[in-house]
Amino acid sequence: MLIAFSPARDATMKTYKQLTYEQRCQIYALSKTGMSQNKIAKQLKVSQSTISREFSRNTGKRGYRFKQAQTSTDTRRLAACKTIKMTTALIALIESKLTARWSPEQVSGWLREDQSIDISYETIYQHIWSDKKSGGYLFQYLRRRGKAYQSRSKDKQAGRGFIKSRISIDERPDVVDDKSRVGDWEIDLVIGKGHSGALVTIVERKTSFTVSTRIDDKSAKTVTAATMALLAPFKGAVLTITADNGKELAYHEQMTESLKCDVYFADPYCSWQRGLNENTNGLLRQYWPKSTDFKKVSQSAIWDVIVNLNDRLRKKLNYKTPAKLMAEYMVAIAA
Repeated sequence: MLIAFSPARDATMKTYKQLTYEQRCQIYALSKTGMSQNKIAKQLKVSQSTISREFSRNTGKRGYRFKQAQTSTDTRRLAACKTIKMTTALIALIESKLTARWSPEQVSGWLREDQSIDISYETIYQHIWSDKKSGGYLFQYLRRRGKAYQSRSKDKQAGRGFIKSRISIDERPDVVDDKSRVGDWEIDLVIGKGHSGALVTIVERKTSFTVSTRIDDKSAKTVTAATMALLAPFKGAVLTITADNGKELAYHEQMTESLKCDVYFADPYCSWQRGLNENTNGLLRQYWPKSTDFKKVSQSAIWDVIVNLNDRLRKKLNYKTPAKLMAEYMVAIAA
């Protein structure tokens, strides 16, 4: 069964009525006499725009003919998409399937094949988003909760962007994995609410020493400039940088030239390959949750937090601090 739906109209409003076959016969006969569209409209007691639209839609190569006009109209009406009325019963039926973790496409197909109700899965998605805006929970039953799927094929270089001249983490020296030397860094962004501002965070793998700064946009130009400024004071202690595949790292060759280091890119969807950076970002989220607008956070406030992190005793560092270890290393290479 198809459920027809006609929007409720105010009783005082005029409703549009389709021309009948008899009226089309009259239009044909009157037009043959040379009568104007305006006069034909008055004769049939319809609007002039109705007559104009009739000629525009149903005039063939041999002119306006009433039989052809009626056939064309009937064909269009049969092909027209029928709007479905989302009744309480239908909504309950749809939601019962969604909460059973059926996808909107599966629900749509089942309604069409089993219940003879023709409703698109786009309409079901619209109902889910409307429900979410009202504080509902239906979106939680979606397999990806509405997130766009991205292929995880490593061969296809899946990710937020394919980086020109990208050097894979597979080519990174094994010594970096061992964390046996100072100078290997991991870089990432901490994004603010609604993508309003971000933090560039860079962590040294052996010492866990962290540097960070606020940026107002995450363009490749901005991120590159911020990275070079953050690492410039540690010249001689920057050997490699490992990043994800975001397009904000597209200018990595400039970093290589300026900092005299190599930049490597982790495999798509393998955040564990930059586990220290991910962990550090988690610590920063304790200060600034995902609802934070970083454009409203002062740079001095960011520095205060970074200083606190670098002065925190770490068990894995034998209860030394990242700041102490980095300071000792910088003194050693300067001697």
